[in-house]
Amino acid sequence: MSETQTLKVTPLNAVHRQMGARMVDFGGWDMPVQYRGILDEHKAVRTGVGVFDVSHMGEIVVRGPQALELVNWVSSNDASKLAAGQVHYSGLLYEHGGFVDDILVHKVNDDEYFICVNASNQDKDFDHIVAHNKFQATVENAGARYAQIAVQGPKALEVCQKLTSSVLAPIQYYWFVDGEFAGVDARIARTGYTGEDGFEIYVSPDAAVTVWEAILEAGAEFGILACGLGARNTLRLEAKMALYGHEIDASISPFEAGLAWIVKMDKEDFVGKAALEAQKAGGLKRKLVGFEMRERGIGRDGYEIEVNGEKVGWVTSGGPAPTLNKNIGLCYLPSDLAVPGTKIKVVIRGAGVEAETVPTPFYKRAK
Repeated sequence: MSETQTLKVTPLNAVHRQMGARMVDFGGWDMPVQYRGILDEHKAVRTGVGVFDVSHMGEIVVRGPQALELVNWVSSNDASKLAAGQVHYSGLLYEHGGFVDDILVHKVNDDEYFICVNASNQDKDFDHIVAHNKFQATVENAGARYAQIAVQGPKALEVCQKLTSSVLAPIQYYWFVDGEFAGVDARIARTGYTGEDGFEIYVSPDAAVTVWEAILEAGAEFGILACGLGARNTLRLEAKMALYGHEIDASISPFEAGLAWIVKMDKEDFVGKAALEAQKAGGLKRKLVGFEMRERGIGRDGYEIEVNGEKVGWVTSGGPAPTLNKNIGLCYLPSDLAVPGTKIKVVIRGAGVEAETVPTPFYKRAK
């Protein structure tokens, strides 16, 4: 980004600075990477509760008598299976089968779908959906109307229940309700990006500070911590949750990324279906797999992977796993090597450091 371009800010930007957050440029947004420290914030979410500002995420609303037809045409999962108040994870795909983005589709009612998209992809996603809109439906780029705050961890339910008259315990994972939260209108979704229980709260931007402060007050008895992008990344990596631009992008298909479960090949035609059918018939040449370092070293994003001295793949995400006290990562390897137990070397500063592929997710919370 050039010096003449200013970073985008969320409605909580001033609050983060007052709290002493370390701020970074994240895809053109001025965002907190950490407050107290990544390890403390990570532990808070795994054992208690943490709160994240994720207002940089985008929202797109599809409405109209053929809203379902448009959503099902542009996304890989089958939105016809959603009940009102239900959410699913899906992919926006190009015709060649690669990812435009990964998305969360919320069914509001038969004529309205609310889609949460990645921050840096919002305008691209909106343009993609509009370009494929041959239906009786309207598409709204609605990000400016929402702030989003995520409350995550084993104590998230107790914290959030203090702030709403909606009964949260019966809400299942990947369902949502519309109600009030901290005295303002809100969409309360039992979703998250940490591998823990929790809620993502959508409110108007002018209510964001009120809601943020109410959450911190309600969570004080549980030792709630404000958390930044650093902990968000270590948490999602342990849970093997894909990050756009790392595990998935325009060159990677859902099958390669281990996301076949978000592709419903038995539904009617959708953008990218023909390419995925061809890829399936021809066999996958590469797959995403997890690894653990067996020697000292951290496999960072973009590092090359060697087997028997030959460069065979690359690291998509890597770093310490605080919960597991190990250094872990995800990488793409040829399909025959992308199985647990393969001895690999991660090239770190020109030297091959021993690692081994392992089953994923690395961490799974107890039910």
